[in-house]
Amino acid sequence: MIKTPLTRWFDLSTPIIGAPMAGVAGGALARAVSLGGGLGMIGVSGATTAEFLTEQCAVPAEAEVPFGVGLMAWVLDDRPDLLGATIAAQPSLVSVSFGDPEPWVGPLHDAGIAVAAQVNTVADVGRAVDAGVDVLVAQGTEAGGHTGRRATLPLLQEVLTLTDRPVVAAGGIATGAGMAAVLAAGAAGVWIGTPLLACPEALNSAAARARVQAAAGDDTVLTRAFDVAQRLAWPERWPGRALTNGFSRTWHGREDELARNLEACHRVVEARRTDDLDQAPLYAGESVGLVTSERSATDVVRDLDAAAEKTLRAVSRLLG
Repeated sequence: MIKTPLTRWFDLSTPIIGAPMAGVAGGALARAVSLGGGLGMIGVSGATTAEFLTEQCAVPAEAEVPFGVGLMAWVLDDRPDLLGATIAAQPSLVSVSFGDPEPWVGPLHDAGIAVAAQVNTVADVGRAVDAGVDVLVAQGTEAGGHTGRRATLPLLQEVLTLTDRPVVAAGGIATGAGMAAVLAAGAAGVWIGTPLLACPEALNSAAARARVQAAAGDDTVLTRAFDVAQRLAWPERWPGRALTNGFSRTWHGREDELARNLEACHRVVEARRTDDLDQAPLYAGESVGLVTSERSATDVVRDLDAAAEKTLRAVSRLLG
């Protein structure tokens, strides 16, 4: 069994956290990840209602497994109800990312809840540490969804020199060997999203899960085009990594022009409503080529853990 500060803190069987992917990671996915021995997270966006969040948190809570909630700092200023609903649900961990976590750490700590924050730069690390964040998530640009521009391994190594708090690696990790690599580098655990995109417990559609399984690792693009089209207030420093499609091939790199094209913007909004994957965003990371079948998140987590342990045991042979 792999033991790290993360497993000991949250009483986990494996140091795996399911990324809080808004629109994908609901209560059922969080429960399935936690049943596999990890820590499942529920994703929250600016469109999430407090009532929906409460309903989703009840799913893992009723199964009596640990779970977490992922909040966006830039959303919380206008949506204090999301923080209230999160605290009321009493998750084991809350991540506050994509902005300054400082205003939210105190209330969460006062409620006895540990706080994580994703970091994409050295400046992010200092801000998170100063805010009192308990767990740092070094998120590389290989990750799906909104992310920074630094690669996972260089960022992870630098973050580890800057703090003695647990650091979790995110971005591009989809095999036991990949998990073992970042654990050997000093990470306290892994934060996985893309490997869970084809799980039946996810909130995404069957068509989205099939598209993920058919994608290759070089079929992604890091772009702001989808955010611009939907008039989302995402800070510019966090573009989103998504599968390439007709819309991104047309508009990536032309965001200023796109902002003035009302017809193109409406096309994305309508495509999200109708699940038209040639025009709507399907966020996925560079490890997507390794996701080739629809499997329960419980099995994904257990298999990842077993393969990582096998790899770590085999690595010792390099020393003799």
